Amino acid sequence: QVQLVESGGGLVQAGGSLRLSCAASGRTFSSYTMGWFRQAPGKEREFVAAIGWIIGITSYADSYDDSVKGRFTISRDNAKNTVYLQMNSLKPEDTAVYYCAARTRKLVVGEYEYDYWGQGTQVTVSS
Repeated sequence: QVQLVESGGGLVQAGGSLRLSCAASGRTFSSYTMGWFRQAPGKEREFVAAIGWIIGITSYADSYDDSVKGRFTISRDNAKNTVYLQMNSLKPEDTAVYYCAARTRKLVVGEYEYDYWGQGTQVTVSS
């Protein structure tokens, strides 16, 4: 069982930045694919970004939804059991509850089934 706790949400003006963090419990964090999803009011939850297992010494596979490419960056620190989502150039349409998720299977582009979910953190972008 993995427990995920998100933090870092808040209110920001359009064009601003926020960094979300997700702390995971357990001793096998490095073996999980980690993802970020979001759900805006009245909409279904949607994929934002994911980061896979380590490749080589310091590289990781990652994947982004087209709507955030070039603005958001996902990263992980396995020593701290934490995954981050750096969000730059925020837009009002980025307003949503952001959820962290984990899965034991490798990252596969287009696969959005995850095993564990956090409670979410609210991000509000004002115009």
